[in-house]
Amino acid sequence: MSKTIFITGAGSGLARGAALGLAKKGHRIIATTEITPQKTDLMREAEDQGLDMEVFKLDITNPRDRVQIEEYDFDIFVANAAINEGGPLAEVPMDRFRALFEVNVFATLETVQIAAQKFMKKKSGKIIFMSSMAGISATPYVGPYTATKHAIEGIAQTLRNELEEFNVQVATINPGAFETGFNKRSAEEIWKWFDEDKNLTPKESIKEMHKGLEDQFDPEDMIQKMIEIIPADSHKFRTVYPQETEDQLKKTQKERWDMEI
Repeated sequence: MSKTIFITGAGSGLARGAALGLAKKGHRIIATTEITPQKTDLMREAEDQGLDMEVFKLDITNPRDRVQIEEYDFDIFVANAAINEGGPLAEVPMDRFRALFEVNVFATLETVQIAAQKFMKKKSGKIIFMSSMAGISATPYVGPYTATKHAIEGIAQTLRNELEEFNVQVATINPGAFETGFNKRSAEEIWKWFDEDKNLTPKESIKEMHKGLEDQFDPEDMIQKMIEIIPADSHKFRTVYPQETEDQLKKTQKERWDMEI
């Protein structure tokens, strides 16, 4: 059955691919982008593929942009918009840490509240948080992003319980490391402030962690998984993908109970 799906942060990466793919399957897609050039680019792509998609610019941190969500009626809300930046937590500038929380947590919840209240009134709907494997694991030098996604996990789990009596579904999608450019862009940001003469964390340790970004998964697989899960009437509360990431995270969580200092 065709659904109306509202997706934030669809100007790039996995959500862009999922928005186009869902539209191809006959769903009505309202795709929003952080900036106008992304909007123009996504509209051109949709037209080239002969897809009927509503696309507009919505910076989730901008109250004037957020209010536009009110104007739409939809069945599913996908809270995807997020930014990513790394750095050692003992030394990361607090303005950078705050910036991630501003987008990934505060503004995300503000958009979700609009969707949730719509759904509560009509006693139906589904909210999907695009979380991450970082919502469950903790990788060195990915601390700021990890902290925001741990917060999203707490929000999603609590909201799920609170909205159950309103017949509103809540779920998370937790991708592993996919080659969309998102992770690599975030890794580059650290060098804008990191100074090996002043900072104490060894530069080599950070570079060693960044080597892991050379071997990421093909995003097309994750996009197909999102196209399957987003409109589905029933699925697991948490979708971690691929399977090897799910297995790895389950092992990590188990190990935490035995960790000692």
